Amino acid sequence: MKRKVLVVNSGSSTLKFKLFALPEEEVIVKGMVDRLGLDHSVFEITYQGQKHTQEIPINSHVQAVEILIKQLLDLNVINDVQDISGIGHRVVSGGPYFDDSTLLNEQSLSKLSQIDEYAPLHNPAERKGIEAFAQMLPEVPQVAVFDTTFHKKLPKMNQVYSIPKEYDEKFGAHRYGAHGTSHDYVSHKAAEFLDIPYSQQKMISLHMGSGVSVTAIKDGHSFDTSMGFTPISGVTMSSRAGDIDISLVAFLMEKLQINDIHEMIDILNNESGLKGISGISPDMRDLISAKDSNPDAKLAIEVFINRIVKYIGSYIAEMHGIDVMIFTAGMGENNPVIRQAIMDNFNFLGMKVDQVANENGKGIRQISAPDSKITALVVPTDEELMIVHEFERLVK
Repeated sequence: MKRKVLVVNSGSSTLKFKLFALPEEEVIVKGMVDRLGLDHSVFEITYQGQKHTQEIPINSHVQAVEILIKQLLDLNVINDVQDISGIGHRVVSGGPYFDDSTLLNEQSLSKLSQIDEYAPLHNPAERKGIEAFAQMLPEVPQVAVFDTTFHKKLPKMNQVYSIPKEYDEKFGAHRYGAHGTSHDYVSHKAAEFLDIPYSQQKMISLHMGSGVSVTAIKDGHSFDTSMGFTPISGVTMSSRAGDIDISLVAFLMEKLQINDIHEMIDILNNESGLKGISGISPDMRDLISAKDSNPDAKLAIEVFINRIVKYIGSYIAEMHGIDVMIFTAGMGENNPVIRQAIMDNFNFLGMKVDQVANENGKGIRQISAPDSKITALVVPTDEELMIVHEFERLVK
């Protein structure tokens, strides 16, 4: 009998899932709960090419799990809940406690509840998902896979902030990074695709979705990364500000008469970035469509590319070179205009774009010209499959 592992990504108002059949690593079911806890909640599940959607009140993560299990039974995906061999959860931050993926038990769940503040927009919701599955399927093993794990071996100089050392020692106040599961997956896939030794490469991985991060990978480890203590810092993103002068934050709070720092952080997370600069949309596709007639849309695109180029340039200097540049996630995999704009900035280093390859094709592929001195690839990310691999490693 095939083993089935469920991979879950819980948000405050969403719960996304994929069910994998092993050992084939085939996705047999995928779907999501949207508007969880809000009006007009939607449950969506796709099985054997058929999408089933229903609008149904879903008030909690526990209720979302109940509906998911019922749907799996009704569709005969499983005959019994024991057909689910395990559950893997994506968790953004492991904080100072988790250096590796972990099998969830009473002790690790207790530690998990203590690190909400290290990713306040993500960890609490992800923990609710874990607790809901633990309540509904108490006998099924669960694993948490942390976005921060890949960055645990950052050199100390790239991990610490220039603040009193005791703040790090007492509170874990240092750079954790994010998107580590994605950067780990695509960098290994790139080395495999190119048939080169992973541990001897200088790579820069660009995870460009609604969240965007740039990671330098040297000698088989994360060497530097753009996101910091939380995922709000780094480059300009869809609705996140990225790097910003902290004194400007205090200045704006005074001018806007904002007394609660969480209100200001909400603005920096949800009203800034491409959305804030353009005044139109957080979606790069909308901005590209509007750039010829709207100067703010054009400026937002320019800022986005500029910030990424700055990080890439600094990482090339840090690593004393670059062998491979990787584009991944929604924008990285599907937006040739942005890829070309970024790559063109490194023509002076001998990077050359293969126009046809960049504008066409699917899956993992090389988009730099054969005589380019820097190899550029598009590598579709698969964080869910990485979570399955981590589940298998820990449970075995």
